[in-house]
Amino acid sequence: MNSVERRNKILDALKGSGKPIKGSSLAKIFDVSRQVIVQDIALLRAQGEDIMATPQGYILPKLDNIKKLRKTVVSKHQGYEAMREELQIMIDFGARILDVIVEHPIYGEIKGILDIGHKQELEEFLKNISDQKAEPLSTLTEGVHIHTIEISSEENFNMMKKVLQEKGYLINDD
Repeated sequence: MNSVERRNKILDALKGSGKPIKGSSLAKIFDVSRQVIVQDIALLRAQGEDIMATPQGYILPKLDNIKKLRKTVVSKHQGYEAMREELQIMIDFGARILDVIVEHPIYGEIKGILDIGHKQELEEFLKNISDQKAEPLSTLTEGVHIHTIEISSEENFNMMKKVLQEKGYLINDD
């Protein structure tokens, strides 16, 4: 199989999967290195394919018939337990946490794709952080960070913000 055929089959696999596929899994399927998969994904993106790299693997964003609101939340906290609680609160109100963004004084905006929408994805994300001994991006900014989320309604968003505010996680806009 040549590289063009492999990229087409990678795209087919992503289209046929309802969940993310790890680069290492794709590498095994196509009997190539993970780096070859990374390059293939980059070339597919350059061709206009909307492939997201998440902590759970590569995925094509779902085109939901239900319109979701896209909102941002500016937070400040430190520590893994606070991070777990903040993300769990968002999920409890039906939010999908798309990313985390920090404003670094040298590098500017640094964004990490999260794509977390339910407890299992949250647990997997937290396990990956622990296993890799990784630090959250917010450690670069004394705990200040921004999440982009998708949520079903303004009402759910406002209730979620109220709980986050009560826990002391939100930065006030005043």
